[in-house]
Amino acid sequence: MNLLELRGINAAYGPSQALFGVDLALKQGEVCALMGRNGMGKSTTIKVICRMLRHSGGEVRFDGREISALPSHRAARLGIGLVPEGRRCFAPLTVHENLIAAARPGPWDFAAVCELFPRLGERRGQQAALLSGGEQQMLAIGRALMTNPTLLLLDEATEGLAPVVRQEIWAAVAKLKRDSGMALIVVDKSLAELRGIADHAVILERGASVWSGSMTALDRQVADQFLGV
Repeated sequence: MNLLELRGINAAYGPSQALFGVDLALKQGEVCALMGRNGMGKSTTIKVICRMLRHSGGEVRFDGREISALPSHRAARLGIGLVPEGRRCFAPLTVHENLIAAARPGPWDFAAVCELFPRLGERRGQQAALLSGGEQQMLAIGRALMTNPTLLLLDEATEGLAPVVRQEIWAAVAKLKRDSGMALIVVDKSLAELRGIADHAVILERGASVWSGSMTALDRQVADQFLGV
């Protein structure tokens, strides 16, 4: 059984329709790369999954349940964790305060997050506003993990980071896939890194699903057609 299913999702911002029949399916423990050029509907799809944006057509099912009527906080309690684009850490709070702000019981606690990202342990008492961009991204991931989700959504988690920090983030995502058993949806442009982590991909073009398949089937022709500049 699929952990997550989107069937024919339409969504809009006021009068402007953004999604046109998006389909996506994900099983427990799988990693899906959600891909497409800028402005093609990836972040909007993430918002629909998290119930931050109501859809106008189609169906969203999570863990066998139709969740279209749920508000975002109830979707989170079901096990949907979000690492939002732009990090959105609580700037005045310390690293530790950020991590415990939305913590829920489970294997991901402060010690487990610091094992994944040792720098967060070193900066436990430091305000989030004083962290580097890479450290803030680690904090955003750690904060989502401490909700102990069964599905983790990472929206552009490596965007704008230095190459060495990007590799730290990718190594952490690979570890999550290998050791955690949770499902992940990763929005990113780094096809080379995604090939080593994702089981399959869904590509969006102008708000519609135009390609889906395994990462091995995502060849250069498909990449040039839907992902190239």
